[in-house]
Amino acid sequence: MKNSFFYFIAILLLVSCVNPTPRKPVTQKTSSFMKESVSINKKIIELEEEAIKDVIKKDSLSNYTNSANGFWYKYNVQSNESYLPQIGDQLFYTCEIADLNNTIIYSSDELGIQKYIVDKQELPEGLRNGLKLMKVGDNVTFLFPSHKIYGYLGDNNKIGINQPLIYNVQLNKINKQNEIN
Repeated sequence: MKNSFFYFIAILLLVSCVNPTPRKPVTQKTSSFMKESVSINKKIIELEEEAIKDVIKKDSLSNYTNSANGFWYKYNVQSNESYLPQIGDQLFYTCEIADLNNTIIYSSDELGIQKYIVDKQELPEGLRNGLKLMKVGDNVTFLFPSHKIYGYLGDNNKIGINQPLIYNVQLNKINKQNEIN
């Protein structure tokens, strides 16, 4: 009995001295998920661009320009001013937001006069780039795909997810950066 106890202890010590073999990490392949996500987003963008091109086609009396920033715009009123907004300038503008069926989502009365300091404040990418194309007195209609405005989140109020929008923007005043300080 005494010997079996010592054998048990000896075997236990031998087994416990063996180095444990490390486990390999569990890897999950996310590349298929990413490929699927990219594919879905490309399809959404393609459908939105087709819808925007339909709006442009229906408005055959207007000339829309395809911006290098991924949206379309037309001038309703184009001023003779020459100054374009620069970084740090304070802009005062009004806008109206509608869906592609031209149903108003936010009226200019509802939104009021908007203030924006160029590239110093948060603003959806499309509108930020669109305002830089405007001069005081310009009235411009912008056609934005959803990824240039509110994207897959919407505004958590009236603007839905992946909703392309029409913005009618009137630039009323520019306070140049050196005039603000």
